[in-house]
Amino acid sequence: MTVLDSPEKSSIPYSERTFKRAERAIRCSPFQLQLFATMRLSSISLNGIAGQSGVNSAYTSTALTEGTAENALLWLIQVGVLRREVDGQGITDSFRLTPLGRQLIDQWEGQNQGIPQPSLCDRSINTLNRWLRFPL
Repeated sequence: MTVLDSPEKSSIPYSERTFKRAERAIRCSPFQLQLFATMRLSSISLNGIAGQSGVNSAYTSTALTEGTAENALLWLIQVGVLRREVDGQGITDSFRLTPLGRQLIDQWEGQNQGIPQPSLCDRSINTLNRWLRFPL
């Protein structure tokens, strides 16, 4: 099991496999560290991530279509990094970090280097997992 130091009271232990898959998924995503750091504090709506607003907020390096952004966010939900926000009427279009996502973002912020670039192998494995939909 992998447990990272976190400023929170206790960290949830995750298997090495779960942790590596989540780390790879974030590294291969089109999102910047600023998005995840903001999601740690509050939820972010899809409209705030897609298009030029995502670039202006430093959430993405290039403008993403709403469909592309949502697809990438849904994959991060499947691997356990994000969750959808809910309100009194049900699921919203906003997203927030899970404890696993917090551990990864805390680690990268602590190193003060941002999200590491994925290798070609990382991209291949992540694409294969997404295509086959192996979240675990």
